[in-house]
Amino acid sequence: MTMDGLWYTEVWAGQGSAISLKTARKLHDEQSPYQRIEIYETEGFGRLMTLDGLVMVTDRDNFIYHEMMSHPALFSHPDPKSVLIIGGGDCGTLHEVLKHPITEVTQVELDERVTRVAEQYFPAITASNHDARAKLLFADGIAWVASAQAGQFDVILIDGTDPIGPAAGLFSEAFYKDCWRALRPGGILAAQSESPLFHADLICTMHKAIRTAGFSDVRTLPFPQCTYPSGWWSTTLASKGATLDTLREQALSTRYYNPAIHKAAFALPQFLREQLDARVSAP
Repeated sequence: MTMDGLWYTEVWAGQGSAISLKTARKLHDEQSPYQRIEIYETEGFGRLMTLDGLVMVTDRDNFIYHEMMSHPALFSHPDPKSVLIIGGGDCGTLHEVLKHPITEVTQVELDERVTRVAEQYFPAITASNHDARAKLLFADGIAWVASAQAGQFDVILIDGTDPIGPAAGLFSEAFYKDCWRALRPGGILAAQSESPLFHADLICTMHKAIRTAGFSDVRTLPFPQCTYPSGWWSTTLASKGATLDTLREQALSTRYYNPAIHKAAFALPQFLREQLDARVSAP
């Protein structure tokens, strides 16, 4: 991350490219026990949260990520009642999950300060934090899932950061095996899976690890996300013994997601399909 006058710039490592947002002022800056948390007021994207200098949330485009992290998985399940979110400290995914008639959602986030700062500066996406169905825990999500009861959840959403530092374990076969065990039969897993354009190798590795962990159907859903590396992001869904082809439709208040987007998101660009076929599907 660099600051040149009023411009916040995140250089996308190894890609020869970057994103810059014009800022009006810095609102918050602290070092938590885990990372540096900064909040800026920008001219075009509202408030911006960065963690260790990387864009996490803006007012303008967060709804795309949070809706695609939650609704495809929940609408692919026939009747989700119990949901687990790993990460998701800004609570935008939690907010979307609670639009559904679920019974309970448990969120396990490592850094409580991310949540508390989000509550202060992003009231719209943290508005559901005090919903009676929500349980917020601040702990190591990898260790927490390892000790979770078998068959405890219908849907698990892995809303983690990039696969570096403590978050690297969220992309491991061992972690996916623990998620498989914690899901009920027919359960759905969804994990943020980076950029199809910049991180296709990672997506292929994820597919292989998720399948090896026992999941029977694995699909990556790309979507636009202009403030993330390449402006193109993805979530990867997997099922425990069921198909992901079923879409349960119902009315829901969203800004990006709808049934047509759901169906279209399952269509992969040819270059990614070919890489997955060559590296994952082949014997």
